[in-house]
Amino acid sequence: MEPHTGIAARKAAIDLLDAVLTRKASLDTALATTPRFNALTGPDRSFAHLIASVSLRHLGEIDAAIDNLLRKPIANSALTVRQTLRVGAAQLMFLETPPHAAVDTAVASLKGSRFAGFSGLANAILRQISPDSRMPIEAAAHANTPQWLLKSWAQAFGETNALAIAVAHGSEAPIDITPKTEVARISETLGGQTLPTGSIRLDAPRDVRQLPRFEDGDWWIQDAAAALPARLIPNPVGKHILDLCAAPGGKSAQLASCGARMTSIDRSAERLETLQQNFERLGLRSDIVHADIENWNPAELADAVLLDAPCSATGTIRRHPDIPHLKQLEDVRRMAKIQSRLIASAARMVRPGGHLIYAVCSLQPEEGARVINKFLLANTEFSRAPLQEDEHAIPSDFRTKNGDVQTLPCHWPELGGLDGFFAARLVRHAAS
Repeated sequence: MEPHTGIAARKAAIDLLDAVLTRKASLDTALATTPRFNALTGPDRSFAHLIASVSLRHLGEIDAAIDNLLRKPIANSALTVRQTLRVGAAQLMFLETPPHAAVDTAVASLKGSRFAGFSGLANAILRQISPDSRMPIEAAAHANTPQWLLKSWAQAFGETNALAIAVAHGSEAPIDITPKTEVARISETLGGQTLPTGSIRLDAPRDVRQLPRFEDGDWWIQDAAAALPARLIPNPVGKHILDLCAAPGGKSAQLASCGARMTSIDRSAERLETLQQNFERLGLRSDIVHADIENWNPAELADAVLLDAPCSATGTIRRHPDIPHLKQLEDVRRMAKIQSRLIASAARMVRPGGHLIYAVCSLQPEEGARVINKFLLANTEFSRAPLQEDEHAIPSDFRTKNGDVQTLPCHWPELGGLDGFFAARLVRHAAS
């Protein structure tokens, strides 16, 4: 990829990496708060974002290439040098940046800083790095994935699937959309591919706001896996459904477009504003409530409650390559405690005979099936309502032995994969 940019974009990418890897900010937060990045416009801004994303996605592989050429480790007091080398190596190994551009800008950025003494080292190291420095695919997957994640996936899904998940994370996710109606027409208009579950996939990154029918509100962005939990609610037409932790509103939009009476609740006023804007564009209606669901009660019990709970988001690493560098096992355990509290709160809102859908965009069993199993042990008025074999054209590979839904990033490899999602459908027993 021929860069459109010079040293400013590279310096911004260095700052973004430092924010994520040193200060442990999410990449989204870094993008919103990094002064050098926010001073950029147009191609410079896009290129800096791309460098940072690619560096995070392939960090283990990049560090191995650098460390193989270092005579001694770079001191922690010189982390800017390490980030500079990572930014240069990412361009040389994965972005097809001309060597003179990647090397010269790295050297120049160091010469203009208090790390000028490392400019010769950067020149010597980067001149030896090229696309040939990449690892074989499976070795790269191991290098780029924390061992605790690989181990947990192997225990949950088997070693073959665990490695396949890690390999899938080496590629950027495609763009999926959910149409309000007329799937075939919208797919043809957008030049997309209709997936087996009814989502439409676009095969190249693009500015979605410029695509046909966006302003008309005919569709919205939503990963194919994220579109599955709402479909677990039987016959939503006319039902009163609560969508908890609802923003930015994709699942609420699915159900509203099916004719459900929606109430969308979220504790974030900012995210609810986004939900409101999305619903206005889509021409859909929902009662929007700003509340913490642990301290909120509906005026009447709902026919169905959908809880897409906050989680570690390890199922979305293709979209968020910072996650492996920010999350630890302790975070997963902490989130599981929160999820247990939230599902208990959600259960209070379901009428007898109604359904409770629990979902997380996580690959960690502590946040998925274990939360459900623990809940069912303590709440005997609920039981699983397993996904049926032919329901909603959901592939059999996505169904667990308990009838829950579990998608993996390595599913649909010939179609480009999808996010990792867990969803379970429960029913509250009717009063006898």
